[in-house]
Amino acid sequence: MSVALGTIRPLPVRTTPVGDPGNLLASLASLPSTAPYAWIRNGEGLIGWGQAAKVVVPPGPGRFAWARQWLAGVFGDAHVDEAVRTPGWGPVAFGSFTFDEDAHGSVLVVPQAVLARRDGRAWMTTIGEAPLQTVSHLRDPGRISYGDGSLTAPEWEHVVARAARRIRDGELEKVVLARDLVATAEHPIDVRLLLDRLARRYPECYTFSVAGLVGATPELLIRRTGQEIESLVLAGTTPRGISAADDLARGAALFASAKDRYEHECAIASVRETLAPLCSSLTTPDEPELLVLPNVQHLASHVSGRLADGASVLDVVAAMHPTAAVGGTPTDTAIKVIRELEGMDRAGYAGPVGWIDAHGDGEWGIALRSGLIRGRRARLFAGGGIMGDSDPAAELAEAQAKFRVMQYALEG
Repeated sequence: MSVALGTIRPLPVRTTPVGDPGNLLASLASLPSTAPYAWIRNGEGLIGWGQAAKVVVPPGPGRFAWARQWLAGVFGDAHVDEAVRTPGWGPVAFGSFTFDEDAHGSVLVVPQAVLARRDGRAWMTTIGEAPLQTVSHLRDPGRISYGDGSLTAPEWEHVVARAARRIRDGELEKVVLARDLVATAEHPIDVRLLLDRLARRYPECYTFSVAGLVGATPELLIRRTGQEIESLVLAGTTPRGISAADDLARGAALFASAKDRYEHECAIASVRETLAPLCSSLTTPDEPELLVLPNVQHLASHVSGRLADGASVLDVVAAMHPTAAVGGTPTDTAIKVIRELEGMDRAGYAGPVGWIDAHGDGEWGIALRSGLIRGRRARLFAGGGIMGDSDPAAELAEAQAKFRVMQYALEG
């Protein structure tokens, strides 16, 4: 059901420990064939099904505050065993927010049932009567055909060139531009199969599914556990090499690249500036490290801190989004350039995606390497950071490399 803000009713919640199911991937096949909710990394996380409450969050600058108020009404009187203080214990809401605050489509969903696994412990939360499950085998989508999204490849290269020119002219320092690709399957696309393929091939990423938005993002926007927070900042990318030697050379070139290092410094500065007012302590590294994934390598930096005033994870998400890693620098100018040049609605791509529990703990990533699934159709997204010296052909190649994540999920 969809719940309006003025008609919220407290949820009857029951959470009980269960035997360790092992890797949560093993549970996907037993979920209903309708799109499940998921947040999985290295076999741990949460998977949910059914719908106890759902709301489409109104667009606008106050959308995160509106969402927190809605959640307070839903979670407010839910009984949560305070003796078990584990993130994800009790009722949780999965959420996806659009990249652009003015775009429609942000959503929060409280599943009727959630199976969670963390640090060797597992538990099941149900709201009301547990939903019946109609189990079916994972379905292959069959033959996949691809077509242009909002822009053709040459048109997108032209947009990149225009953006780089505006950066050289001093209007801004960096802008992140995205493009889309449309995939059409022979049969309806089974989200469970996509999740299984993504989580197995990219176990270090956060594999997610919320209201049709499915993907495996390497970028952790924020994790809140009590007052402790963590973030993983990615900016600066190169495709994997065709051999071990080529792979090492590409990683070394990325680490030494003035363009990519500066792009990364912009992203870290943006996160530091945003989190510092919220934290009593904050730690950022002096140098990035290389994060090597099956399809690309990234410059990565781990950020950690302690919240000063008990803000929920959603409050921190509101403060951080959009980061320089997915918007640009300065942010307001970059968003204006994106709206002018990109030529498409990003929907939830590059927006916050994740979950929050009744204590305000949770994990939220940036919805990268993702696609919007509707029946037999999937709209895939990819992008990259544009600097003044960016080469349009190289940026197109980088986006193509990032598309391969969802193409693999579709094709196997």
